[in-house]
Amino acid sequence: MAPLTLYTFARSAPCRAVVLVCRNLNLDIELKEVNLFEKAQLSADYLKVNPQHTVPCLDDNGFILWESRAITEYLVESKAKGSPLYPIDDLKKKALVNQRLYFDAGTLYPRIRAICFPVLFLGEKKIAEDKRKQLAEAFEFLNTFIGEHKWVCGDDLTIADLSILASISSIVQVGADISGYKNLAKWYENCKSLPGFAENEAGAKLFGDAVKSKLDDKL
Repeated sequence: MAPLTLYTFARSAPCRAVVLVCRNLNLDIELKEVNLFEKAQLSADYLKVNPQHTVPCLDDNGFILWESRAITEYLVESKAKGSPLYPIDDLKKKALVNQRLYFDAGTLYPRIRAICFPVLFLGEKKIAEDKRKQLAEAFEFLNTFIGEHKWVCGDDLTIADLSILASISSIVQVGADISGYKNLAKWYENCKSLPGFAENEAGAKLFGDAVKSKLDDKL
């Protein structure tokens, strides 16, 4: 079987989420770096692959798919059907995984982006108090979701954990302190034993260092 190709950017949390899923499924994948800081996503060659010029973008033997959460669902269903990472045969478990993915997509990651994007690209040097409060609220939600469980959907690792890990690790590397959220902190410790964790942390650190280099205050 030809290896999968993933157009990626190591500093990007959504890209690292897909890589984490690949590592946890032990999939053979070729990574092609698209440097967003150098606007490589706007090159003529890349626009032929993905006219929306976003990463990550998957090429599975000519089948092109972008949007990280769509990619991770596709990877489990097409390459590892039956894996508990995305329990498609249990409607309620699958719905819960989807809810957590949508939480990441609609709440957690946008609040992280609202802090970091203006710093990286719009010249902001300080983080507004309301953005800090919104991030803290997202942490509290996640802390509640996890509760006494090992993972965000219960006792089994899922793609929701890997997507959320990519997001959380990014803002931790910017300087966020999650130690005050007992369940979230415990979950993060559990994640450290996962395949691909160190690789993800390396990319998150690159992202965090880029943000911190432009900030006048701490998160």
